[in-house]
Amino acid sequence: MQARMTHPAFLIPAAMKGLQAYGRSADDQGVPATTLEMVHLRASQINGCSVCVELHANALKKAGESDERIFAVAAWRDAPYFTDAERAALELAEATTRVADRGDPVSDELWAEISRHYDERGISALLIAISAVNVWNRLNAATRQPAGQWKP
Repeated sequence: MQARMTHPAFLIPAAMKGLQAYGRSADDQGVPATTLEMVHLRASQINGCSVCVELHANALKKAGESDERIFAVAAWRDAPYFTDAERAALELAEATTRVADRGDPVSDELWAEISRHYDERGISALLIAISAVNVWNRLNAATRQPAGQWKP
C-alpha cells in the first residue's frame, strides 16, 4: 500500500505544530496516560486507521500494558481487563467517534458514568484526546497513509 500523497500535516508545518500541541494539551490533566492511549486506540480501530492503531498499540506496549489488555480494547465490553473508569472512557471514545450513529451520541447515562470517574478537567482531557485522534484518523484515511512507515 502506498499513500496517495504526503501527509497534510507534513506539508503544512503549522498544522503539524497545532495538532501536536492540541493533542498534548490532554496530558497530565487527571487521566492516566494509558487510558488516553486506550481511547486513541479504540477510536482508531473504529475509524480503520492502521497507522494510529499500530502507533497507539505500540505506545501501550511500551508503557507496560499486557497483550491481553491491548488486544481486548476492541472488545472491551466483554473483557475482564478494564476498570470501571477505563470502561467509561472507552464508551465515551466510541460515542464521540460515532456521533452520527445516534440522535443523542453522549447520553445522560454515559455523561453520569464518565462524571463518576473524572472531574471536568479529566472529562475535558478525554474529549480533547478523542477529538485529536479523530482528526489524525481522518487525515490518514483520506490520504491512505499505510501502517508500518511511521515510527513513534
